[in-house]
Amino acid sequence: MTKDSNAETKTIQERFKAFREKHDSQTDLHPKINLAILLIFPFFICSMAEINQFKGFLPYLDFVVSRPAVLLFDILLASVVFIFLLAIFRSGWISIAVQSVIFMALSITELFKYGTNGNHLILSDMKLFRSVKSLKSFAYIKITPRLIIYCLIVIAFIGIAFYFNPKLRLKTMKRFITAPACLIPFAGLVCLPNFSTPVYNIFNIDITPATNTFKLNEKFQNNGFLAFIIQTASESFANRLTEPENYDDIHVNEIVEEEPKEINDFNGGIKPNVIVVMSESYADFRVFDELNIDDKYYQGFDKARAEGHAGTTITPTYASWTVRSEFELLFGLPVRGINTPNMPQRELASREQPALAQYYKNWGYSTAYVHPFQSTFYSRSRIYGRFGFDTMIFHNDQTGESDFTVPVEHFGTYVDDKTVYNQLIDLVKTTDKPIYIHTTTMQNHQPYDQGDGDEITNYLTWVQHTNEGLTEFLDELETIDEPTLVFFVGDHFPSLRGETSVYNQLGLNGSNCSALYQQKYFIWSNYNADYSSVPDNEISFFYMPYVLMNIIDAPRDAFIDTMNDYMKNIPVYSEEYASDIPRDEKLDMLTYDRVIGDVYSPCPIPEELLIPTTEEEEN
Repeated sequence: MTKDSNAETKTIQERFKAFREKHDSQTDLHPKINLAILLIFPFFICSMAEINQFKGFLPYLDFVVSRPAVLLFDILLASVVFIFLLAIFRSGWISIAVQSVIFMALSITELFKYGTNGNHLILSDMKLFRSVKSLKSFAYIKITPRLIIYCLIVIAFIGIAFYFNPKLRLKTMKRFITAPACLIPFAGLVCLPNFSTPVYNIFNIDITPATNTFKLNEKFQNNGFLAFIIQTASESFANRLTEPENYDDIHVNEIVEEEPKEINDFNGGIKPNVIVVMSESYADFRVFDELNIDDKYYQGFDKARAEGHAGTTITPTYASWTVRSEFELLFGLPVRGINTPNMPQRELASREQPALAQYYKNWGYSTAYVHPFQSTFYSRSRIYGRFGFDTMIFHNDQTGESDFTVPVEHFGTYVDDKTVYNQLIDLVKTTDKPIYIHTTTMQNHQPYDQGDGDEITNYLTWVQHTNEGLTEFLDELETIDEPTLVFFVGDHFPSLRGETSVYNQLGLNGSNCSALYQQKYFIWSNYNADYSSVPDNEISFFYMPYVLMNIIDAPRDAFIDTMNDYMKNIPVYSEEYASDIPRDEKLDMLTYDRVIGDVYSPCPIPEELLIPTTEEEEN
């Protein structure tokens, strides 16, 4: 190193040392200002996070006037977080910067999430952080001047704190005691209902059970952003999945009584292909008369319903969380049986799973799962690989990797439904055995800002395109000399944007939103299928696989017979659809047993494959 470079390095070090000395002196020169900064900050950051949600100061002021106790709760919450950070960092400006970034990042994420799909942010949503690249294609992200101003105000506060440099005057031992002590109230609020319930009551926090998305959104309006986040965390912990009381083989066998069954012969030995099409965000908006939706959008759907059997099934979700609906169709079990998690596939034991594809495989069928999106989203390729599928077909636009054996076309942002239909035809034609296929489409997923109309008009245009492809698909199946049964249903009503959505225009709320959980379906065949066993009444999603098994006259074991009995006795088992439907402990235990427990109930998988594995063993 040259003398000049040594001298330059020394000069930089001296300047930095002088800057630090001057910066440190600010702490003692302005004690009152520094104290004011430390005292004001919790109120400031609470207000900025909430103002960002209300999109203005005046709506926030209305909230403060109407819900002052909630604001006080937020300030105390923010103060505990701030004290914790001060105990960790000691530096006031660093603590302010860290907490500001966390609070504003959560607030902005909440703003974009609600603006995208009308659902508010809860902490369990953070599980999707690993899929952030995929989520970017879904979200409406708009950086507004208002948002920039709010962020600049927060940055300015951080700058002021940096200049005056407030510090926590505590010895090291007291800091080490203070930091963990700050975690105690959070642990109590989240984990101890006997502590959190009276605290929430004191501060007038809304703790009404949110049995559907609209009731959850109403709770957000009552609690605001910060109180909503912590209260829903408490609710999630209270609803966490635990092993049912008295869970053992004796109690499971009491639910599923094993008796000799007559072996069915598939309608004289003929095994039809079974195709399940779960159409992304497909819904019939004609249920709302006031929208005056033109029948032209649903022409192909109506034609198929007229040719086959039409009915209504109750979906376990609305606007998002497709995997809830997918779980019910793949397992023939209610997500309510495992406490309705947003991502039920994350709850499953790491072992071969008794999904319904396993039955078809045992009956001599080929089995396939088709999804025109990334295999890693929701960890589908890894988790669904245990469900009994011989073939799994995905398509990743981001990497260009595709398992599709037909040309891939797009309509809007995602793979055209017609491409998926072509892939299904190809599987039927190229498979020697009868085939069971489950496909979850992607075309009609949000965003709906592409097109010449407003959001709902663009959505209906895409639905019309789906129905045009559907007609071509069924016409093609008519020409194939293989008996084929098709079940078509939408997974949920679409995600529409927050305040401006048609749902708000319709005045839907937690008490009158049941129509959004009712999904019209059809069952269609290219042979003379017998639909006499199909219930005329509404039934939950998870019963539909047994409806299809009954139509094809498939063999039944004691588990399938038990679920058929439940279909008659408890046709709808969804708290989202109707909060007054009571829990059924036996159905819940059976669900737990199949997907998480020891599988004491009859299933088509050899016992040695039901032993759970660790992630290390899988890899």
